[in-house]
Amino acid sequence: MGYSGVLVYQGHLNWFVSILTAGTGACLGMTVSYWIGFKLGSPFFEKHGYRFHLGPERIEKTSHWFSKHGNKLLIIAYFIPGVRHITGYFSGITRLPFRTYALFAYSGAFLWVTAFITLGKILGPQWEQFHSVIKKYLIIAGIIAAILIIAYFFIKKFKLKLIDASVRGLNLTLNIFHSRKRVGLLLGITTVLTVGLIILMIGMIQDFLGGEFTDFNEIVEMVVPLTFNQDWAGIMQVFSFMGSRQVQITLIIFTLVWISWRGRDRLLECLSLGLVLCGGELYEEMLRRIFHKLSPVNQSIMDQLFYSFPSEQLLMTIVIYGFAVFLFIRHSRRVWVHTFVPIVALVLLVLIAIGRLYFQIELPSDVVAGYVFGGVWLGINILLLEILRILRTMDPDARHP
Repeated sequence: MGYSGVLVYQGHLNWFVSILTAGTGACLGMTVSYWIGFKLGSPFFEKHGYRFHLGPERIEKTSHWFSKHGNKLLIIAYFIPGVRHITGYFSGITRLPFRTYALFAYSGAFLWVTAFITLGKILGPQWEQFHSVIKKYLIIAGIIAAILIIAYFFIKKFKLKLIDASVRGLNLTLNIFHSRKRVGLLLGITTVLTVGLIILMIGMIQDFLGGEFTDFNEIVEMVVPLTFNQDWAGIMQVFSFMGSRQVQITLIIFTLVWISWRGRDRLLECLSLGLVLCGGELYEEMLRRIFHKLSPVNQSIMDQLFYSFPSEQLLMTIVIYGFAVFLFIRHSRRVWVHTFVPIVALVLLVLIAIGRLYFQIELPSDVVAGYVFGGVWLGINILLLEILRILRTMDPDARHP
């Protein structure tokens, strides 16, 4: 598919016709594998399946699950080597309705061929150089998507048990802090995200010390200008400006006004904002000094002046934006705010990063690291704020039993 995209880049093939032809071929192959599994698979497993721990009862249970949820897996299975080769057969074996199978399998087929042909078209003659790296990232993305889908259906199936376990966990947390107040859902989400970012941060540190960001930086630096041409310069200037110091200072002032107007623990929240900002500046400066000394790549004086790991600007951008959004959601009772505002903020942060990459202000790895390391600092401070808020509202009798 990638080489077809290269031929499209060279003008030897038509992009739309290539996708239509490749997608049709993939659909034909998936159709044949489905009917092979449908006609021949079931009797085989009924007779010999016990040898592979796939007896009739296991096949029946798997068939029931696959008929309800397996169709979603078909969409992303193409991006996972080894998985895409068996989904057709297994769909037939488990008697997944053909109409359902065709809808999702054919959609996944065209998504797969479109992704690789388009990437080949964008990268052109440099496809061979980056093919293995791109394939690796697509595989990782496919595996992550599969895990998320499985997690979604697991949560859906065991929702009541998970809620009961969560209630017990919250009660335990409340007993630890000797507080009668409930721990909010927002605090739980913040904890999960912070732990995830810490894990990601550790992985990025290992990659940095191993000098493994070169391929990633080269790919992003190639794809961004090919995706956004010179006509985007004005819009990208606006996006880049949204992460500037002027906008950050304006947002800090807005946050102080919001705390004065709607804050419940105004002094505590103001002190927390000060810790987030002042500590964040010291935090990013310390990180950059450490990583400059540990960098496995010999940097020129110009590189040390203009590039940093992690990005100072974006680290403070996610800290300031994130803390403002958290307080805004924390003190708003409108349901649409809890959903709409985080999504808008997330999209804006992505656009700010793209703007800086578009003008080649920083390396892609520095941009990502700025957001990840800043997210960790933001999450820790939010958790600290909420813990102090709980401790301030404890019953005096609970403190001194």
